[in-house]
Amino acid sequence: MKQAIGLLLILALAAPVAAANNNNDAPTATPTYYGVVQSILEQECQVCHRPNGANLGGMVAPMAFTSYQETRPWARSIARQVESGLMPPWHADSQHAGVFVNERSLTDEQKATLIAWAKGGAPMGNAADAPPAKVWEATDGWTIGEPDLVMDMGEDYFVADDVQDQYINFETVITEEMLPEPRWIKAVEFRPGGPVVHHIIARPFGGIAPGNDPTVHNDGFGTLVKPGTTIRWQMHYHKEPGPGTGTWDRSSVALRFYPEDYEPTYVMQNNAMGKFDFQIPPGDSNYVATKSATFERDALLLGYTPHMHLRGKSARYVAKYPDGTEEVLLDVPRYDFNWQTHYKYAAGGKRIPAGTEIELTMAWDNSADNPANPDPTETVVYGGPTTSEMMFGFVSYADAEPNYKPSETGFLGGQRFNRGAFKKLVKERFDVDWDSLSEEEQGKIFRRLRQQQRRNAESEGSEGTVSGGE
Repeated sequence: MKQAIGLLLILALAAPVAAANNNNDAPTATPTYYGVVQSILEQECQVCHRPNGANLGGMVAPMAFTSYQETRPWARSIARQVESGLMPPWHADSQHAGVFVNERSLTDEQKATLIAWAKGGAPMGNAADAPPAKVWEATDGWTIGEPDLVMDMGEDYFVADDVQDQYINFETVITEEMLPEPRWIKAVEFRPGGPVVHHIIARPFGGIAPGNDPTVHNDGFGTLVKPGTTIRWQMHYHKEPGPGTGTWDRSSVALRFYPEDYEPTYVMQNNAMGKFDFQIPPGDSNYVATKSATFERDALLLGYTPHMHLRGKSARYVAKYPDGTEEVLLDVPRYDFNWQTHYKYAAGGKRIPAGTEIELTMAWDNSADNPANPDPTETVVYGGPTTSEMMFGFVSYADAEPNYKPSETGFLGGQRFNRGAFKKLVKERFDVDWDSLSEEEQGKIFRRLRQQQRRNAESEGSEGTVSGGE
């Protein structure tokens, strides 16, 4: 294991002292900005901490670290954030080190260097010692590179002064002028139109919440978009209400395509495990719920996104294989609502056999010890507002068979799930379009279906199931 940070700091900060028994020992010099710190910042920090840096689901770095003059005033803050583990923002357990391609982390040596530099007075050093400064490509702030197509909500929307939580839906259409022919998508990036945007869902392209990276498919994986596609936007706005807090929004989404003659080998799919019927008691510091899903075919797991709200505490994905063995796929022991990361595998993903069950376990802290808790005296249930809670474990994957074209049948809740049949059921029962509903409205309808299912089961003496699973 690498030397402990504390020992490195002692060496870095100690005054020059000749060892009593070895006159050849040389003192360890304090790191300098140009000597080593600049390179660390370029490699690990500047993707966000620069002008027009990465916008991770609305999280934008408030300062740049692209020069000594910009970085020096923040030296002590950098040391505190690095030493506490708050920066870089990465919440997967250390057992997953090196597993996910988008890992945001520093080595022990890099941490020790930054801390020693700050505590040693943040010296500049000699500019001649540094390689040429990194030049970032100008992409108008898009992390995915220059987009091939950018679309927005279609209109400006004003989030009024009195709004705390608001859901609103928009529809826009990809015209033939915008997209003359079908194209395979390589990357997707959302750009919130302001700080009041909590999350965006734009079917069929996915969505973002605070802290999300843009979606960049591994080579050989993609999704198809066609002219005439309707984009169904669901916007969730969250802010402190009050005079003068109103603001305008016109969020957008950017697509980057594969070359025109390229067809990926694997079609990306996304699904989720979730519950709507949990109840978190007041003051409960460790309320736990589980949900599982089973893959019916061999699959390539590509990534995971756990989603809870302010009381979210931890999340864990476990694979239970047909041979009886188990494997922890993702453990997030310290969930952070403000950094809802998608944990993405590199290259071809992780292959699992048909019959593999994915078990999701989530925990919440509804106690007064949770500084983010809006109200520890409340019994918390599912709801769209940030002050309510959610339980979703999103999974991105592809069928393991090359060139397999997925149908609407995927995995969900350990049952065969047919989205078309489920949407038809909702239309027949409630005369509404499922895709046009907010998450809160969808939750209400699902709870009504569950209640009806239980009543039917009681009258028939059996548990029953809801079409489409949970």
